[in-house]
Amino acid sequence: MSVTVLYTPDVLALAMDLAAYPLVSDLSHVAEARSPTCGSQLRLGLDSGPDDRIARVGISAQACAIGQAAAAIFAKAALGQSAAELAKARSEIRNWLSGEGPMPSWPGFDTLVAVPDYPGRHGAVLLPWDAAQEALSSLAE
Repeated sequence: MSVTVLYTPDVLALAMDLAAYPLVSDLSHVAEARSPTCGSQLRLGLDSGPDDRIARVGISAQACAIGQAAAAIFAKAALGQSAAELAKARSEIRNWLSGEGPMPSWPGFDTLVAVPDYPGRHGAVLLPWDAAQEALSSLAE
C-alpha cells in the first residue's frame, strides 16, 4: 500500500511564503471563510483595477499548513484574474478534490497532489477561493 505524504517540505515552504501577502486595512473587497471540517480560518482582502481584475491581495490565515499553502498558491496567481476566472478555478478545485476532475489548471497545485486523499483538508484548500467569491460578489451586481 502506498501512502501519500501530505506535509512535504514544499508544502511547508509555501505556508511560509504566505507572509509576503499581509492583510492591510486599505483593501476594498474583504471576506472571511472557515473550513467546517478542520476549523481553519482565513480573512482575505482584494483590490481590483478599473477592469475588475485583481490588483492586490492580502491574507490573514489561522489555518493548517495545507490551508496556508493553498492561500499562498492563490495569492501568487490571483493578480490579473477576474471574478469569473476565480469562480472557474474554484469549481475545478472542488471537482479535483472530490475525484471528479483532473488537477486544477491554477499554477502550483502540483505541490498539493496528496490532498485529495485527505478529505479533512479539502475545506482548508478551498478557503481562499471561497473568501474571494464572497469578497468579489459585489462586482457581479
